[in-house]
Amino acid sequence: MIIIGAKGFAKEVLEVLVQVQTDEQIVFFDDVSNDIPNLLFDRYAVLRTEEKVSQFFKQYDNAFCLGLGGPVVRRRLASKFILWGGQLRSTISPYARIGHFGNVIGLGSNVMTGTVITSNVQVGHGCLINLNCTIGHDSVIGDFVELSPGVHISGNCMIGNYCNIGTNASILPGVRLGENVVVGAGAVVRESVPDNTLVAGVPATIKKTLSKIEFR
Repeated sequence: MIIIGAKGFAKEVLEVLVQVQTDEQIVFFDDVSNDIPNLLFDRYAVLRTEEKVSQFFKQYDNAFCLGLGGPVVRRRLASKFILWGGQLRSTISPYARIGHFGNVIGLGSNVMTGTVITSNVQVGHGCLINLNCTIGHDSVIGDFVELSPGVHISGNCMIGNYCNIGTNASILPGVRLGENVVVGAGAVVRESVPDNTLVAGVPATIKKTLSKIEFR
């Protein structure tokens, strides 16, 4: 298993893989950071080139998971590794509490320790559900959404693709967030928010319009 990234969140993903007692060979990938060693924790190799990734895929398997934040960056790196022949996997902590009825978690998502997902919740592909988040019944989370630690999403909410919700923010029942919405830390969102918008505050209000996300 290759963990994309080799810094803070990637190390938390490593912990999840240890929690589930995987028997897979684990390495990291980081081709941009110059301040990390070639071995993390004196044990896990850090790959830095496409050639090394290809060698790993041939020698072991082609599984990879996302170990970094940022909806756009996660989407781009997932697409790159799929083009290189990789197979995107999810990492779900055994210490997350996921209800038994109607829940769907999309491919490539990270669900971290302390998260609670109640019932009939749909989580899209490539999402990051960080430590101690809650997602209430009948909510729909789009693709490559990032929930920072302590985010609370109430029942019957809809969160659009590429949204990024800050630490300890709350989304109240029935609220709809459009695509590419950024919610500031600690905000309380009481009303629906259009695409490409930054909101913050208690109650949350619109602070600025964001550029539309485009992928090439």
